[in-house]
Amino acid sequence: MTDSEHTLAVFIDFENLALGLNNRKETFDAKLIFERLVEKGKVVVKKAYADWSRYSHYKHQMHELAVELIEIPKRSQTGKNSADIRLVVDAIDLCYSKSHVDTFVIVSGDSDFSPLVSKLKENGKRVIGLGMKASTSDLLRDNCDEFVYYEDLERQRSQPQALPRGLPKEKQEVFQILVQSLLALQRENKEVIYASMVKDTMKRKQPSFDESYHGYRSFSDLLLDAEAQGIITLNKDARSGTYTVASFGAAV
Repeated sequence: MTDSEHTLAVFIDFENLALGLNNRKETFDAKLIFERLVEKGKVVVKKAYADWSRYSHYKHQMHELAVELIEIPKRSQTGKNSADIRLVVDAIDLCYSKSHVDTFVIVSGDSDFSPLVSKLKENGKRVIGLGMKASTSDLLRDNCDEFVYYEDLERQRSQPQALPRGLPKEKQEVFQILVQSLLALQRENKEVIYASMVKDTMKRKQPSFDESYHGYRSFSDLLLDAEAQGIITLNKDARSGTYTVASFGAAV
């Protein structure tokens, strides 16, 4: 199975995530999490667990991202680990009932989820962890197949890829998405970057993407224009006749 075919289920322990939000000047943006996750495949389940009366100011952005909010009453009424237990039950239920979901994302740094990670891996699932550095256990981090720190997502957003000067505004928009998608494929350690992989990633990042809207008759025309602008260099695969991206950005 290729990475473009991965199907993801995301479970957010917002109670734990909020621990890492304390004493931070930066505003938390859940969109960063899903911008990274769509690079890894199709996200089909999004659930977040918390006493949302305590985190009502985050509810709007969660709704905007189509995250299902699971209401967990105050812990004094239900017990210390009520949110954790509900998340584990839902994850295990999905593991056994939806075989097409091959990747589970646990957004938390709580070491209590380490047995869940082990059980998911035992059932052939790939597990990605994501959390704040201030509230992440080494035990959980090291048990996941991959772990992403939220702070790294913030840093990468603050370092946008430079484009050639003088590009028209409409081309800046589409080429920025192109470069972001190429960076995503690079992060996923793709040895050969095919044009179809680039387009699939762009569509996941921006579902409304259509090269014809930007004035191109085909996606190949968009890539050729990007090469003419010095943004990428292309090769042609001898066997399939399709384009591959040899280098881009600073590497050009």
